[in-house]
Amino acid sequence: MPEHVSTRTDLFERHREVLDRAARAAVERDYWSPFPESPSTSVYGEEAPKRGEEAFRAQLDRPFVLDGHPGSGTVDPGEKSPYGFPLGVTYPRVGVDEALAAAKAATRAWRDAGPDTRAGVAAEILHRINAASFEIAHAVHHTTGQPFVMAFQAGGPHAQDRGMEAVAYAWQEQLRHPATARWTKPQRKGDPLVMDKKFTPVGRGVALTVACNTFPTWNGYPGIFASLVTGNPVVVKPHAGAVLPLAISVRIAREVLAEAGFDPNLVILATEAPEERTAAEYAVHPDVRIVDFTGSTAFGEWLEANARQAAVYTEKAGLNTVVVDSTDDYAGMLRNLAFSLSLYSGQMCTTPQNILVPRDGFPTDRGTKTADEFAADLGQALDKLLGDPARAAGTLGAIVNDGVRDRLDKAASLGRTVRPSAPVEHPEYPDAVLRTPLVARLDPDADRDTYTREWFGPVSFVIGTDSTGRSLEIFRETVREHGAMTASVYSTSEEVLAAAEEAALDAGVHLSENLHGAVFVNQTAAFSDFHGTPANPAAGAALTDPAFVAGRFFTLQSRRHADPAGRQ
Repeated sequence: MPEHVSTRTDLFERHREVLDRAARAAVERDYWSPFPESPSTSVYGEEAPKRGEEAFRAQLDRPFVLDGHPGSGTVDPGEKSPYGFPLGVTYPRVGVDEALAAAKAATRAWRDAGPDTRAGVAAEILHRINAASFEIAHAVHHTTGQPFVMAFQAGGPHAQDRGMEAVAYAWQEQLRHPATARWTKPQRKGDPLVMDKKFTPVGRGVALTVACNTFPTWNGYPGIFASLVTGNPVVVKPHAGAVLPLAISVRIAREVLAEAGFDPNLVILATEAPEERTAAEYAVHPDVRIVDFTGSTAFGEWLEANARQAAVYTEKAGLNTVVVDSTDDYAGMLRNLAFSLSLYSGQMCTTPQNILVPRDGFPTDRGTKTADEFAADLGQALDKLLGDPARAAGTLGAIVNDGVRDRLDKAASLGRTVRPSAPVEHPEYPDAVLRTPLVARLDPDADRDTYTREWFGPVSFVIGTDSTGRSLEIFRETVREHGAMTASVYSTSEEVLAAAEEAALDAGVHLSENLHGAVFVNQTAAFSDFHGTPANPAAGAALTDPAFVAGRFFTLQSRRHADPAGRQ
């Protein structure tokens, strides 16, 4: 038996327990994670942080090597750390037709390997990616601007969790039907009709992952691994500003595939220069049959309208909304909201933007609070959270690009600013741009054009309404029309909570209720929380559910009359 055949079987058996547990976790929806989220040396080893940083530093200012990768020459995407220095990494250049030809040529053996083998190989890739978590964390930190601990967790183990979740769903969905079956139909006269049938999951075709600048691995891994396990090669097209985290991931994937005896061109890195726009060219190519995209609403909608030959899965943007009706923990609510607005400077698709509050007041354990008083108190909670520069840096991270800074500057003239955004000096990186959240007061009627567009970044609006009932109407209307990734409600009334749930179901958005402690509306847990939903315009898919994987493959059958001698 060839060595690579044994390796493939070994990989599935090596990871069978984790795969079974992942599949069970997706059904149970309780907490489970195969990858420790703490960057502690007691978990990853004494030398892991040092080795990870050294591996990151060693890659700067030189070509990134991917053995056997198609194409020729190199491309410089111009990656620059939001903390103030260029990365200087160049990557293999590959043309669209060349990349797709190489990916298609790699497909047949991968298809024939079957779901178990593909799941085992994918689990091994994720296992090795986890071992490189510190290297990837530094790459995420210095391409996205995320604070380091967040970069480790969200860019490392939490992203790996989402990848394993996609593996489990894809693996299980392909096992819904048996590989073989004997079909026997009784006849009124004579012997029954007997057929032997074979059912084979076949990938849809080449998959394209178009990744984002802010969460390249967390948003990238689900589509990559869902496509791989369902039998498809994947072309990974990173954002020009955040190539390195996915390049490391692609390198590891290619190494595992080659060791298992498969063509490493099942995973190809398609890096572009900042002025290039290859995502659109790939997306409408007839050989691309799957597109995963995270990014702007405009390009997401363009993909949905134009990539007609492909199954398109998008995560775009929307109007994340908080409805405040009442609370019995006013201080806890303010702390929770302040952290949610501040985390990674609001550069998350899940950060609250519109906070709907009864204008004339709502009951709390600290007395009735008007919308103006609430806005001022929220500003004070932000001041308290971000008053120490070191702590602020560890929460805010750095502003990732000029677009966020421009929106923040424009927001300063909107409505009535209650808490202006302010610069924060980073204790280690003086060239980093850190900005605290801006909070403005808006009117629900006069300022509708303002709060019905997304202001990605540290910009939030307190909107004073006539009543909680009106707040729920605005919530339902705006999310249904413009979409949202998250929604939240605060109330001590079960009737109001029920009405908020009804509004969320009508609008098609996930809802969080009365978050006061260490769970925040802009964070979701793999294997339990669904992230996004095609029930509203902000997304075309949920991470992760059966619909996210089922459209990536077809089950094809062959059949023949059974051997009269009974041989199968």
